[in-house]
Amino acid sequence: MFASLFTPSRRRVIRRRLVQAVPVLILATLVVFGLLKLMPGDIAITLAGENATDERIAEIREMYGLNRPFLVQYGSWLAHAVQGDLSKSLASGEAVAVSIARSFPNTLLIVLLAMTLALSIGVPLGLLAASRPDSALDRTVTSIASLGIAVPNFWLGMILVSWLALEFGWFPATGSVPFKDDPLKSLHHALLPALALAAGGVAEVSRQLRSSMVEFLSSPPVRTLHAKGLAPRQILWKHGLKNVGVNLLTVATLLFNRMLAATVVVEAVFAIPGMGNLIVNGAVHRDLPVVQGVVFVMVLVVITVNLIADVLYTVLDPRIA
Repeated sequence: MFASLFTPSRRRVIRRRLVQAVPVLILATLVVFGLLKLMPGDIAITLAGENATDERIAEIREMYGLNRPFLVQYGSWLAHAVQGDLSKSLASGEAVAVSIARSFPNTLLIVLLAMTLALSIGVPLGLLAASRPDSALDRTVTSIASLGIAVPNFWLGMILVSWLALEFGWFPATGSVPFKDDPLKSLHHALLPALALAAGGVAEVSRQLRSSMVEFLSSPPVRTLHAKGLAPRQILWKHGLKNVGVNLLTVATLLFNRMLAATVVVEAVFAIPGMGNLIVNGAVHRDLPVVQGVVFVMVLVVITVNLIADVLYTVLDPRIA
């Protein structure tokens, strides 16, 4: 089974994407490393405490390697990171890998739930709009899609908290529960932030799918299918989805990456101890190892998702390989 999946052409695609991922990973972490260095303030002074002497501050800089040249600091961090050592938090002393292992499942659950909602709602809406172009239904779906893209995630999150959590009490307003401890309660906590993320995703999926499907339905092969007596529903769901599958996969991949980044704001609204909360606290306290570790892991996740999408492209359309 796996041998048939990873054909020589697909293995070439994987190798090529992995090689391309290396400079992306280096560039992303280097840029973040440099931006943090440009922020005002000095973490050594913060760690030394109030009324610290210059000698104590210099000792802190020496202890954490903060007095070394920029590229030396970055190179040392990267050499350890590729071996799985993401250093320790300057503020708490906890291993960054431990903090990420505790926070990442909360973020991943929200993103996966938001993706599920976006696809399960956006795909039917897009197909319905495409099946009746220029109708009242099509205009309604297009209007909803435009509204969903325009509404900011954080604003929608606050509205959901105010309405569904505080006024009706249907959902918890803040916090999270580990999925492994109580799956149902974990999903209950994650649903509101997932809805805040999914609104724009539903709009994007339905709009892009509607556009691709309308183009397909007006093509000559569809007229041939109609001439053969195939039902419109069969043409739409069986042949239509197959032909726009590559476009839909592209939208889903970009949407996942966008949602992963948007959790920084959404987690702040719902006070969720996820990756977004971790990176915000790290940036506020100039905790460089924490920010670098979170960026490193998130870039790896994006690279992995894109790699999976590249393999699926060849499954949907072998000509791509």
